[in-house]
Amino acid sequence: MKLAITTVDAFTNKAFSGNPAAICLLNDELSDDQMQTIAMEMNLSETAFVERTTEPDSFSLRWFTPSLEIDLCGHATLASAFWMVKSDWVQAGSMIRFQTRSGELRVKSDGDWIEMDFPLIPTTEDDHPFFKEDFFGLKIINSAKLKKNWIFELENADAIEACIPDFAEVKKHSEEGIIITAVGKGQFDIYSRFFGPNVGIDEDPVTGFAHCALMDYWYQKSGKNRISAYQASKRGGELNLEKREDRVIIRGHAVKVLSGVIELFQMDK
Repeated sequence: MKLAITTVDAFTNKAFSGNPAAICLLNDELSDDQMQTIAMEMNLSETAFVERTTEPDSFSLRWFTPSLEIDLCGHATLASAFWMVKSDWVQAGSMIRFQTRSGELRVKSDGDWIEMDFPLIPTTEDDHPFFKEDFFGLKIINSAKLKKNWIFELENADAIEACIPDFAEVKKHSEEGIIITAVGKGQFDIYSRFFGPNVGIDEDPVTGFAHCALMDYWYQKSGKNRISAYQASKRGGELNLEKREDRVIIRGHAVKVLSGVIELFQMDK
């Protein structure tokens, strides 16, 4: 059995930046173990598996890090929709309905943009039990928690860029990961970075799920329901966010960088 696989850089219009995801458009069923093994082999922050359902424009979508399956991933969703359009799995401009562990996600292409309708993730101001005043020498001016992650607001965008975390400490003192954020600079309203060693990603280049929480966090602070965001990893990525009641519209670009074939004949199903 041969499986086509494609690497797409998400939240960028320039190759070798943004966040890479491996995309498998499945014509044949794979087992959970096969999906996890492929994700481990690809060794990207996420590998996405898309499968048709019996309903028109409805697809099963699952996301795997190199070590486990996760509930929500923005950049691999954007990359999947982008590649489905380019591969003629769906028509450009049509609404794609993804059935996921986080419920139904609706995505569509709009010219060069991919627009995703995601759930807003509520955040609650709270003090972290370990990182109380600073995050590796950088002052924390506010902190908030979500279900399995924390947000630390630092003093400015320069602090976000300068941060050098000890990933062993981050792993020890978080359940999934930690988002750092600050008021942005230049054309961007906010800056952020995401560290998730407990899910197999020391630093994720661009994180859609984190911005579902950042939209809530910054809306509470500023009242703005539209935000231009930059994730300041080494690769960097740009996102446009809009709050619509309990949903977040996330818009971004994507570009294909690699296509290939995986041989599955030695894998047990």
